[in-house]
Amino acid sequence: MVRRPARRPAGGLGADRGPAPVSHAPSFMRAPAPVRSRRGEWIALVLLALALLAQLFFSQRAQLAADARWRPLVLSACGALRCSVPAWREPGAFSMLSRDVIAVPGRPGVLRVQASFRNDAAWPQPWPALVLALSDAEGRQLGVRRFQPRDYLGAAPGRALLAPGQATQLAFDILEPGPGVVAFDFRFE
Repeated sequence: MVRRPARRPAGGLGADRGPAPVSHAPSFMRAPAPVRSRRGEWIALVLLALALLAQLFFSQRAQLAADARWRPLVLSACGALRCSVPAWREPGAFSMLSRDVIAVPGRPGVLRVQASFRNDAAWPQPWPALVLALSDAEGRQLGVRRFQPRDYLGAAPGRALLAPGQATQLAFDILEPGPGVVAFDFRFE
């Protein structure tokens, strides 16, 4: 006697519903999973990257503006965004017109520094830092000091910028770093 499997009825609850579920099929026979569009995620990523670049630009605008290659871009961007850009600095565009370091009569150990300089740049510049180096007869430096504008002007200048071609004079006293000062050197920073 041969046993045959029972046949399911043709319709109803036990009816044949087609091939077996695909999950048991080999990988090459499986239907590909539906691809979800990631366009929104890419747009969000690009917008976040642009926001990060804008933040970096805004926070570093002073350093970028100090570079001649970036300054025009920074000026135009800050003009549109209404942000401030520090004045252009070129210490080499200041020319020393006269300078002198002399002993102050009646005040031993005190030297008076007198100088006049001019802004030869084609644009306004902030007041420069002034570096003064004092040397002895053998050329050894006895002292070097960097003077900020508040140091040699005494207070905030009437104008924050020196106009193109503007000359100015300054005078201030310093303590002599040691006996034998015979030479001095100025430079702008």
